[in-house]
Amino acid sequence: MKNCTLIIMAAGIGSRFGGGIKQLEPVGPSNEIIMDYSVYDALAAGFNKIVFIIRHDIEQDFRERIGDRISGHANVSYVFQETGDIPESHKKISRKKPWGTCHAVLCAKDAVNEPFAVINADDYYGKQAFVQLHDYLTAEREPLAGGKLDLCMAGFILKNTLSDNGSVTRGICRADSSGKLIGINETYNIRREGGKVLSGKTETAEVDENSRVSMNMWGCPPEFMDVLADKFEEFLCENDESETAESLLPIMIDGLLKEGKAECTVLESHDRWFGVTYKEDRAAVAESIAQLIADGEYPVSLWG
Repeated sequence: MKNCTLIIMAAGIGSRFGGGIKQLEPVGPSNEIIMDYSVYDALAAGFNKIVFIIRHDIEQDFRERIGDRISGHANVSYVFQETGDIPESHKKISRKKPWGTCHAVLCAKDAVNEPFAVINADDYYGKQAFVQLHDYLTAEREPLAGGKLDLCMAGFILKNTLSDNGSVTRGICRADSSGKLIGINETYNIRREGGKVLSGKTETAEVDENSRVSMNMWGCPPEFMDVLADKFEEFLCENDESETAESLLPIMIDGLLKEGKAECTVLESHDRWFGVTYKEDRAAVAESIAQLIADGEYPVSLWG
C-alpha cells in the first residue's frame, strides 16, 4: 500500500466565530468535532497518516479534544504554525496575523515525505472527495512533461458550500474540457440575496451557483513542498513589512498554473459541504451530522 498523508490546517484564529476555538466545537452526538469526521473519512479512503497543523497555545486542548482520541486509530503527528516562524532576514515587524495557508502547509515540510492532501479543520467535505484524492495521489502515472507538478483538487458546487449565516470567500475555478484547472478567481462576500447568489460589497455581481469552487482541499506530490518554500520566500521578499498580507494556497497554485509549472486535475464532488464559519453555523452542522447518522453514513460513536 502506498503511503498517503492528510494534512489538516487547524491553526486559524477563527475571528469570525466570535471567540473560542471553533475547530474544537462539538457537532456529533458523542462530542465529535468536524475533524473527527474528516479523519474518519480519510482513513476509510486509504490515507494512513494524519498531520495536524496547530498553534502551541491550543495544543493541550487540541490533544484532549481530538488528538489523543484519534491517535489510537491512526498515525498522528503535530506541527506548529507560529507567526514568528519565518527566516530571521524577514522579521522586519512584530506581526500578529498569520501568514496564510501557504505558510501553514510549509510548516509541515519536514513531517511529510509522501503524497499528501490538505484540508481545513473546520470544513466537512464528505466521503467522495477523500476517495477521489487518495486514489489520484496513489495511482501510477507517467511524470508530467517538463517536470511540472501533478496536482489535484476537489471541486465542489458553489450552491453546496454557502452559509445561511453570512458571506463566504470561495475560489471559483475555471477548467478545460479535460478537467484541468485553468485558473482560480478568489471571490469575496458570496451570499444568497434576493433569490440570487451575489459577490462583492460596494460593487456586487451575480455568481453562477453551479460554479465549481475550491474549498482548500488539495492533493500534492511530496516535491510540492520545495516549490512552496521557494514561492513563500518570494512572497516574504515583497510583503515582510506588511501587517495583513497573506500567502494563500489557491493564489499560489493559480500562479504555478499560469507559469506552466504545474497541472491540476479537478476532481468533482457532489457532496454537500458544511462548516463552522460563524458561531450560528454550529447548530446547522450538528443537524446535518445527525441526518447523516440517521441515513447510515456514520455510526453514532465514530471511534467506538
